[in-house]
Amino acid sequence: MYRGRLERDLALWVEKGMLDAAAARGLLAEYDSRPASFSLGRVLLVLAALLVSAAILLLIASNWEAIPRLIRVVAILGLIWFFYISAALLTARGAFASATAMLLLGTMSFGGAISLIGQMYHLSGDQLTVMFLWFGVAVLGAVLFRSAALVALSGFLSWASFAVYLQEYDVRWAGLLPWSAPLMACILILLVRFTGAHRARHLAYMLMIAWLTWLYTLREDVVTALAFAICGMAALVLVSLRPPPLDRLLRDAGAAPAFYSFLVGVIGLLLLHGEIDSGWKLIVLGIATLAAAILAIVLQGRDNGAVRYLAYAAFAAETFYLASITVGTIIGTSGFFLGSGLFVALVAWLVIRLERRFSGERTEVAP
Repeated sequence: MYRGRLERDLALWVEKGMLDAAAARGLLAEYDSRPASFSLGRVLLVLAALLVSAAILLLIASNWEAIPRLIRVVAILGLIWFFYISAALLTARGAFASATAMLLLGTMSFGGAISLIGQMYHLSGDQLTVMFLWFGVAVLGAVLFRSAALVALSGFLSWASFAVYLQEYDVRWAGLLPWSAPLMACILILLVRFTGAHRARHLAYMLMIAWLTWLYTLREDVVTALAFAICGMAALVLVSLRPPPLDRLLRDAGAAPAFYSFLVGVIGLLLLHGEIDSGWKLIVLGIATLAAAILAIVLQGRDNGAVRYLAYAAFAAETFYLASITVGTIIGTSGFFLGSGLFVALVAWLVIRLERRFSGERTEVAP
């Protein structure tokens, strides 16, 4: 998809005389020389590794009582070491796809092994401790091998750890354990920056959003929902303005911080709608929601498609919601839509004027 768009853009620039034809061919050839980001063979190899690791664990578990205890421990540890040593040797030879499969086999086998050994020796501990240890091993492997696959596996293990916590503590706050979710999310972000596994950062962001939503369930009130909305929109403004201390960090993070900041704000506004369903407060909330959507479009609409579409959806949903709740007559409904249309048209005119002005300033400054 991107290559086709790049090829069309290069052809257009050559046609307009902005780029030499030879340079365009060189740029396209350089892009084609890069390793493909998606390979069906690699995906199938990873799936095969996951299936084989599951088969090994099931095989050991099904014949567990028939195997002497010492042999069981030696076999499990030997299997794990075999996978990790094989991954190291394959990495040294440049066989990265096979090395990734071995890493996944080793990490998956480790998780099952600690659980089985704990059952065999009746070791004290709980399932949450096992998940934390498993997550730690996956993180260590991702650092040692700079493996994007293990970063993704660490992300799924962080989700699994959070789910196990909610199950074991009946969705209640228990000491310092709830802070493990944002801590694991921060570790994932650091792993993403260290390994370059950019897609895995979404697992960290979504874990934080799930954690924040869970916090609201602990205290369902207007203040908590309002804090979500204000903090989310403030984070969106901060990400969009990109102050100097955060500029490079946000540039490397791409479009995700803006989208997830706005998503937190939208979730907060949605929660406020659940708390406020009538009266003048609802009208104020509706206007604030429409303003938040327009602000998101002004700040990120041109360069961030995800924010733009979410803002469109929020604006449209709020418009129809207000029309259905607050307006009872056909004349009132038409008047509401007319007023909304004129207001949005005015905002659109202002945005277009500002974009043209900024574009002109950039053209004048450019050498």
